[in-house]
Amino acid sequence: MSVGESGELIVRGPQVMKGYWNMPDETTNTLRDDWLYTGDIARMEEDGYFYIVDRTKDMILASGYNVYPREIEEVLFAHEAVAEAVAIGIPDEYRGESVKAFVVKREDATVTEDELLDFCGERLAPYKIPKSLEFRDELPKSAVVKLLRRVLVDEEREKADAASPPSPS
Repeated sequence: MSVGESGELIVRGPQVMKGYWNMPDETTNTLRDDWLYTGDIARMEEDGYFYIVDRTKDMILASGYNVYPREIEEVLFAHEAVAEAVAIGIPDEYRGESVKAFVVKREDATVTEDELLDFCGERLAPYKIPKSLEFRDELPKSAVVKLLRRVLVDEEREKADAASPPSPS
């Protein structure tokens, strides 16, 4: 990758693990030709330092473009009315996936979905702008207060499954 370009971080060396205990398939997927595929999306700056940008499992593939949720979330966090935000990919028949954002407003803040989408539109490429936005009172979190993106992905998948017509038998 070129300096400043994002890609998966892979490493090798004597400190890298030999594999996962009793998980041969996971080991095969993670360790290839003595390289450890971390699943982290990183960017190397000109000073030689690497910065973790996102996770490959969280990446959204919209119309053939890689969309990193963190980039969308950082734009949303820049809005004064946003306390918390999470972006996920949801199934889209035309694009493969579309971006959906979940937002918790700051106390006493007033902002509409259109205002936030316009805000994103001024700061993001068109394919990165959320196609939908949902306001919530709170977002799912783990015991250590980490946002649980996977819970939202699962909720959206269940909604899509419930909305799709049953297949003929």
